[in-house]
Amino acid sequence: MLDSMLGGGLGGVLGQEPLVLVSWWKPLLLIPPFVIWARIVSSVYDKHAARFHLNRKAWAGAHLAVGLVAVFGAMAVGMHSPWAIVVSVAVMALVLGADLIAYPLIANKDDRVPEQGRLTLNFSKWAEQRQEKKEAKRAGTAELLINNSNKTQVRVPDRDTPEFALRLDAEKLLIDAEAVRAAEIDVRPAQDKQYRVAYMVDTVLQPGATIPAEQAVPVIDFWKRVAGMDPEDRRRKQVGRFFFEHGAKARQVSAHSQGGPGGMLLHMRLDPSISVRRKPETLGLLPRQMEELKAIIADRGGVVLVAAPPKHGGTSTMYALSKMHDAYTQNVQTIEYEIEDALEGVRQNVFDPNAAEGQDYATLVRSILRRDPDVVLVNEFPDAETAREIARADLENSRAYLLLRAPHALTALELYLKAVGDLDTAAKSLRGLVGVRVFRKLCQNCRAPYQATPDMLRKLGLPADQPRELFKKSGQVLPKGKNQPEPCPVCNGTGYFETDAAFEVYHLGQEERDAARKGDFGALKASLRKRQLPTIQQAALRKAIDGVTSIEEMLRVTAEQQKKKPAASGSQAKPTPAPAG
Repeated sequence: MLDSMLGGGLGGVLGQEPLVLVSWWKPLLLIPPFVIWARIVSSVYDKHAARFHLNRKAWAGAHLAVGLVAVFGAMAVGMHSPWAIVVSVAVMALVLGADLIAYPLIANKDDRVPEQGRLTLNFSKWAEQRQEKKEAKRAGTAELLINNSNKTQVRVPDRDTPEFALRLDAEKLLIDAEAVRAAEIDVRPAQDKQYRVAYMVDTVLQPGATIPAEQAVPVIDFWKRVAGMDPEDRRRKQVGRFFFEHGAKARQVSAHSQGGPGGMLLHMRLDPSISVRRKPETLGLLPRQMEELKAIIADRGGVVLVAAPPKHGGTSTMYALSKMHDAYTQNVQTIEYEIEDALEGVRQNVFDPNAAEGQDYATLVRSILRRDPDVVLVNEFPDAETAREIARADLENSRAYLLLRAPHALTALELYLKAVGDLDTAAKSLRGLVGVRVFRKLCQNCRAPYQATPDMLRKLGLPADQPRELFKKSGQVLPKGKNQPEPCPVCNGTGYFETDAAFEVYHLGQEERDAARKGDFGALKASLRKRQLPTIQQAALRKAIDGVTSIEEMLRVTAEQQKKKPAASGSQAKPTPAPAG
């Protein structure tokens, strides 16, 4: 019987026509809607998410998931009849179409997407944009794709024209900046009708090229025009923004220009929003300091002073502090000269001295504080009147953060007390002090270990009888199979890569407020010292011991500010910086 079954089965296989489950042409009907969807997602939506920093990876994963659902959904319907084929194609089109509609609806509501950057399902507009790109390709060749302040592409001039040569000169500033990992570009007049270019790399200014004025001025005018500024205005301070793409990377640039004694000054910041976008847990606080900061947040009301020298993380710290308050259950507002990044749920008030029509900064601060907000972050301290308005406000249930460009938290406190003038009024609402200093991190690819000497350990306040391995900058690596070291490809030979921060955080209680009210800084320091809270110097030393940075960098950052007195504004005095211990 088994033989007959096998024989019959083989005969059936060999002697009968093969069974066709689906005609070869039917699955091909699913390809057109899938290709159209994939083309739009890859060439429009993915680039849009990258340009405005909308979590590109998450969106790519969501699009991929939708594509799989569409394919499996179409296959599940089957293609055994003409109606089934129609339903199968319709299912795929509906699922993919829903994805194409969902992305613009969600992305356009994001605060990071300006009005001119919002997407619409206007296929004719996309066709026009493709035509513009084709025309740009027919023009001269340039490395950067530049979009002006209105997100309109700046056409590349024809080759062999003076405009094309100017375009290349202007692009060189950004290309060189990317090569050295610069966050800022500074172009200013030097001697002998020359302009000097400098790049800010990991908070340290590095010299760039020197270019003649006849070449530099047109380049400055080019970027002013692209950023939406008036190139003919060579005196007034102007602010603008533009965008560019280099390879697959989309970047944003904030530009400032102003006339000076020797000529025009141009300052450009690359990706300013990303540079200040930090979560509280990534700021660099030690665990004990994070506990102290949370205690300040929990102590509702009052004034918290934030001290940071220029370029040392003051704005990043203020933005992170705003995120420690629930902006959906509390009225959180900021007062700024320029919005560095969009804060979700936070009302950000911009003070424009040119459009204020007589209103000064202190008046704006008073106006907002009188509306009884839950939290106000004052990102600038231009004059003593601003401090007095904050100190006189009803802060029983309102919290005010004030950023001062001071080297230490206690120096900021001294500045604030002297600016207010009345120690009683200034001290009664104090709730906390925060100081921050940014330092460079050692490049983990090329840092060099060494044994610290007993004398060095003693100077650092560490046990001299316990051997300790520390790290210093190198900037060089020895490639495999070679005898000569080469510059490190990660840090470009600088020995440092990216930045971290050292903090000091003090939650002020009644004892500290009483000392401040009496102007007794000795008693105030003694009270803080009893709590054994780490200072900026101690926090930076901890990072050096852990190999995050070098002793040299720690000393450079902490020592250089000891010699500087914070700039006084208005009637502010110039106090001696607070000691570091």
